[in-house]
Amino acid sequence: MNNFTHKLYILTENDNKYLQLFNELSLPNIELTTNKAQATILLASPPKAAEQIEAFESLEWLQSIYAGVDTIVPKLNHSDVLLTNVKGIFGQQISEYVLGYLLQHYRDLNQYAIDQTQAKWHPRLYKPIKDQVMVILGTGSIGSYLAQVAKAFGIKTLGVNRSGIPTLNSPFDETFHVQELDSALVHANILVNTLPSTPETKHLLNQDKFNHCHDALLFNVGRGSVVCEKSLLEALDQGNIQHAFLDVFELEPLQKSHPFWQDKRITVTPHISALSQPESVIEIFAENYHRLTDGFHLLHEVDLEKGY
Repeated sequence: MNNFTHKLYILTENDNKYLQLFNELSLPNIELTTNKAQATILLASPPKAAEQIEAFESLEWLQSIYAGVDTIVPKLNHSDVLLTNVKGIFGQQISEYVLGYLLQHYRDLNQYAIDQTQAKWHPRLYKPIKDQVMVILGTGSIGSYLAQVAKAFGIKTLGVNRSGIPTLNSPFDETFHVQELDSALVHANILVNTLPSTPETKHLLNQDKFNHCHDALLFNVGRGSVVCEKSLLEALDQGNIQHAFLDVFELEPLQKSHPFWQDKRITVTPHISALSQPESVIEIFAENYHRLTDGFHLLHEVDLEKGY
């Protein structure tokens, strides 16, 4: 990369915060621009970038502020733009979401809140989460972090990935190839999806796969397209899935007429299981900028053919 002054355009839901953090970095040979056509670097939310990407005629590198980049990848497939996302900063938040709802469910905490409003003293028996089996789709940074946290609660963790090979120092008790998913699902008390949206993962969790589950809890904190929503409703009716905790959906925001809203067997949250914290994102951006100008590979480069 030639040594010249790069021009950065910021396009996020929190531009003022990112602008403040960028100015505090004092990076060399880079300045802000409000001219899309002149920008060589774009720090952006993928959905916003996807709507305007044609205007960035000089773009060389797009740093996503999210892990998920499925909305922008199709727009870059035939370009030379380098796309990077953010990783390694969501594991803690995802784990808080999953374990929080898991404990609430297993310990009947929602019911005790209702009992309190009625001055009702009614202890209930409960099943400890120790020795439950959690199947995690995806053994990357998020899935691995969740597995570590789950193991601290005595939960057995089974990871599912594209290779079937455990990573070095894997936190999973067992690792399955995605083609062996059926064999993993028969053991699942808890099923967690952390996978991205790709052609290969679309409706990976369908009726055929749900049929291998029995009274399992489902968490979707990856991408909505991984779960076939029609099949999920059937799985709930048939008892394959006991309750679904859904933070992502095939179409967002979830339409007000969608049956998920009124189904007591489903917990709906508005894509908040892990939020991009600007302070963490800007650290990755700064490291990648130095790598860019020094001629090194960037962190978390996205393979546009694979989509992640």
